[in-house]
Amino acid sequence: MKIGFIGLGNVGGKLAGSLLRNGADLAVYDLNAEFVADFVARGAREGKSAAHLMQSCDVVITCLPSPAACAAVVGEMMPEVGPGKVWMEMSTTDAQQIKDHAAAIIAKGGEAVDCPVSGGCHRADTGNISIYAGCTRETFERVLPVLTHMGRRILHVGDVGVSSTLKVMTNYLATINLLSLCEALTVMKAAGMDLGVTYEAIAASSGNSFVHETESQLILSGARNVNFTLDLVQKDVGLFQKLADDFGVPLEMSPLMIEMLTDGQKRFGERAQSDRMIERLEEATGLNITAPGFPSELVDDEPEERGYEVEVRR
Repeated sequence: MKIGFIGLGNVGGKLAGSLLRNGADLAVYDLNAEFVADFVARGAREGKSAAHLMQSCDVVITCLPSPAACAAVVGEMMPEVGPGKVWMEMSTTDAQQIKDHAAAIIAKGGEAVDCPVSGGCHRADTGNISIYAGCTRETFERVLPVLTHMGRRILHVGDVGVSSTLKVMTNYLATINLLSLCEALTVMKAAGMDLGVTYEAIAASSGNSFVHETESQLILSGARNVNFTLDLVQKDVGLFQKLADDFGVPLEMSPLMIEMLTDGQKRFGERAQSDRMIERLEEATGLNITAPGFPSELVDDEPEERGYEVEVRR
């Protein structure tokens, strides 16, 4: 199976790297020529354009930063779509847009998979990230061997669009968790608590979470470089807010989060790292929310192994 990959940024580059590391017949394309050259040096083929990859590959995977970028790439690929072609979208994007693109591809005889990832860049780098897949069961079984080279836990969630709906929900929850951890760590520092002890107390408690075990470490080390920027966080929380608005659900925390994130962007930059949100509270209090012994980057120490389908409880 010939695989094309479009979008070699923070997440896409790591997912494509897992495919290459596991022996996939891979061609790549990105607007950044340096990213492409790096993959070619490691054994990938160079794609000339999005259309060229769809024309020359069986499966084309996209991992792009925005719904607008996704729409542009799909539009370029569309003339080359036909029977036997599969488009796999791994970005976190608007569910309705994915459904519309998928319907157009299916109408031309192709297949579409909505398959965003969750678990952080460090797990994408080792093939241990989780992947949601929205598509028909037949298509899922066709692409499962590809997915299991990029991710550890693969969940077939149902039709196209379901994955994107679930993914913006999980990113919303992760953002709530990050902002609440910033407040918790700052209050503990103000109360005179040792932040190393505080970290372990949270980790051993009912208040523990994946976000705490990853982003709290980067906050406390002072690195604050989680490889997930505020513009992407805003996009995801905004998509969740739009979903709530579309279904008439009145939210209270989401609008406040958007306001807080907007303030963070004004202070630190539109594409500042999301864990720099702690610095709003450092500026407000004069406190330094760091502690010795924490890593400056996250490393996934879980051994890589071939992924598998997660069984849903019925």
